[in-house]
This record gives sequence, structure tokens and C-alpha cells, in this order.
Amino acid sequence: MLFTSIRIRTFLLTALFAFTNSLTAQTLSQAERRARLDSVLSSRYYKTSYDTNYVVRPEGRLTLKVRMNQTGNDLHAKGTVNDVHAKADLSTSHKTTFSLGAIYRGIGIGVAVNPAKWKGVYKDYELNFNYYSSRLSLDLSYQRSESLTGKMYLDDVPKHLQSGDATMRVLNVAGYYTFNHRRFSFPAAFTQSYIQRRSAGSWLAGFSYQGGNIKTTDALLARNPNAPETRIYTGHFGIGGGYGYNWVLGRKWLLHFSMLPTFVVYNRNNMTVRGERKKAQHMRFNMIFNERAAVVYQFSPRYFAGATLVMNNSVFDDDAVVINQNKWRARAFFGIRLGK
Repeated sequence: MLFTSIRIRTFLLTALFAFTNSLTAQTLSQAERRARLDSVLSSRYYKTSYDTNYVVRPEGRLTLKVRMNQTGNDLHAKGTVNDVHAKADLSTSHKTTFSLGAIYRGIGIGVAVNPAKWKGVYKDYELNFNYYSSRLSLDLSYQRSESLTGKMYLDDVPKHLQSGDATMRVLNVAGYYTFNHRRFSFPAAFTQSYIQRRSAGSWLAGFSYQGGNIKTTDALLARNPNAPETRIYTGHFGIGGGYGYNWVLGRKWLLHFSMLPTFVVYNRNNMTVRGERKKAQHMRFNMIFNERAAVVYQFSPRYFAGATLVMNNSVFDDDAVVINQNKWRARAFFGIRLGK
């Protein structure tokens, strides 16, 4: 009996020792995997195609940013359908959001809050996607709005549109290619994932697209039975080129401005009033302008702040349909870099 008890104790001690060793090995393995992953991300983070005399990576593993964003959209359209001259001057309510983002070795995640939407005041929906790299950059925004307000004219007779009388769905896309990508950095101005050390500029090539529709709702017809059912459709694509410049002042200030005008090479714009549609010519010489501006101030290698502005403006003029859209997004931010 004593021998059996000793064997059981020996077995338990052996099992406990083996489990402890396994747990220690597993812990070490997890630590090694984390260190290896950090090493891979660090190598990827500091590997760059930039000329480091002009553009460098900032120090710090983790970057935290607080941002305030505001967006808006104005649209002006006019056309003549069956001898009825229609004109619309509309704008959406401004959307204001606050966001917090975390970026670890160039990989980021963020969350945004819209106080007006929580209160039920703002019912629109908007999605913004931005991508900035050394060579390629992309700005994309999709907006669905029921807050359009303004005036619509029929044969010069004004009719006031209230929120809910018309809906808008619109997509704006602008893509850039940077030729002097070794010395000029879009990310330095718009994501702060790089630091521009010396002033530099670059020629740009790119494309633009604006598409969507605006149409009156049943709420307008219920409020005003004589109001005509109207639908404005936009869909035009342009290609072009421009220039961007990063101006460094005293190694603390960065001022950025860029413009990419594109020429519309194809469109499907049209206007429908009371079921009758008037189409624009598919091939029509018009333009879409894309402008960007930014200011960034480096308090120290750790702290920074600034503001950015991105705009898309279209000028489309046709004998049948005239459509001008002005979409903009302004952003203010403050950030801190942590770790080595």
C-alpha cells in the first residue's frame, strides 16, 4: 500500500513537472512568435522606396490619433425637358464625426462617432475610404442623403425643397499616380505615416468618377400634389494630370497643395421630368477637378497636429443637361507616437 502511494505521488509530481515545462515552453514560444511578428512588421515598416534625404519613417511602434471630420455636398443642375425648364440648387446638411485611430507599424484601425446621428438629428449615411502610398493614392466616398434642402425652379417658378423631399445617392472616386514618388510623399501630408524632411513636388496622373442620382420623394408629392416628379442622374468619368507640392518650413511645418484636373471622356448624364427623359451627349468636353490641401505641425518627434481638405468639383455643361457637384471633406487631427 505504501509502495502504491509512493508511485502515485511520483506520477503526479512527474505530470506536474511535465505540465510546468510545457507551459513554460509554450509561453516562451508565444513570446518568440510575438517578437518574430514584431520583427517582420518592423522590417516592413522601415523598408521604403523613398529617398531618405527627403522622406523618412517616424520613430515609434504605435501611433494614436484623434480626429474631427466634417463633410458636405452641394449640387446644381438644370435642363429643359418638353419645353419645361427645370433647375435645382441643393445641398446636404454637414456631417460631423469624431474618431480615434491606432496604427501599429503601419497597420491601423479606428472607430468614429457621429453625435448628431445618435440624437436622431442626422439620418444620412456616408462612407469614406482613403488609401495613400508612395506611388498610388485613392479617395472614395459614397453618400446617401435625405437631408437635401434648397430650391427647385420650374420655368423660373421657385419651389422650396425641405429635408425629406428629395433623396441623393452619389459616389465620388479619384485616383492618383505620383511620378516623383521617391522624394514627394502624399502619406506625409494625409496619414503622417512618413515625415517629409525637404521640400519636393511631383507631377501626377489620374482619373475621376462621379455618379449617382437625385430624385423627388412621395413626401414632396403628398405635401404638394402639383410638384413634378423629377430625377437627375449623373455618371461621368475623366482622365487627366496635375501637380502636387510638399513645402517644408523649419523642419516642423509641412504645407501641402495638389490639384488634378481631369477631362470627362464619357458620361451618362440625364434628367427626367414627369416621366420624360433628356440625355446629354455621351462624348462632351467637360472637367472634374480634384484638390487637396494639408498643414502638419511636428511639436516634437512624438507629438503632431494638423488639418486636411479634400475636394471634388465637377463642371459639366451640355445643351440638354448641366450638372455641377462640389463634394468636400475637412479634417483636424492630433496624434502621439509611442514606443521605439
